[in-house]
Amino acid sequence: MMSSRNDQSKYQRQASDQLLAAGIVLREDEAIELAGFGLNEFERTGLALVTYVNTERYCGKELMLFAGQTCPEHLHPAVGSDPGKMETFRCRAGEVYLYIEGTPTQSIRATIPVGSEVHYTVFSEIILRPGEQYTIPPGIKHWFQGGPAGAIVTEFSSTSRDECDIFTDPRIRRVE
Repeated sequence: MMSSRNDQSKYQRQASDQLLAAGIVLREDEAIELAGFGLNEFERTGLALVTYVNTERYCGKELMLFAGQTCPEHLHPAVGSDPGKMETFRCRAGEVYLYIEGTPTQSIRATIPVGSEVHYTVFSEIILRPGEQYTIPPGIKHWFQGGPAGAIVTEFSSTSRDECDIFTDPRIRRVE
C-alpha cells in the first residue's frame, strides 16, 4: 500500500507522464496500477503497470519503472499443468537492467535496495535499451531495475497469475 492517496496520485501521474513522453497513449478505461509489494517504499521497490489483456492464454502489460526503481527478485512457478509464466520484456523507453539466473556479471549496473541485499541472489545482467527484448523462461528467478532515466517495458507473456509469484524476500506481498 502507498503511504497516502496523494502519493498514489503522484506516482500515477508520473507514470502517465512517462508513457506520454514515449508516445504511448492509454484509453480512458485503462488504469495505471501501482505495485508496492507491501514494503511501503514505492520509489525504491515497486512499479507502475497497465494490463491491456490477461486471459487464460496470454497477457500484455506496460511496466513503468522510475529511475533506480526495482521490481524485486521473484519467479513464476508451475501452476497445475501450466509450466509457469513465460515473459518477453521489450524496452520501449529508457534503460532496464534485468537480472536472471546464470553466470553472475562481475560489476552490475543496478543498485540493490539497502537492507534487502540478502534477498537478491541472481546477477547475470542483461541491459535492455529501446527496441531490445529478452524472453524469460518459466521458473527462472529474475529481478529488474529502471536505469538513470527510468524505463518503460512492454511485457508479452503467457497468463499472468501475480498471486502465485514466489519472491525471495518473505516480506513481500504481491497482491495488496
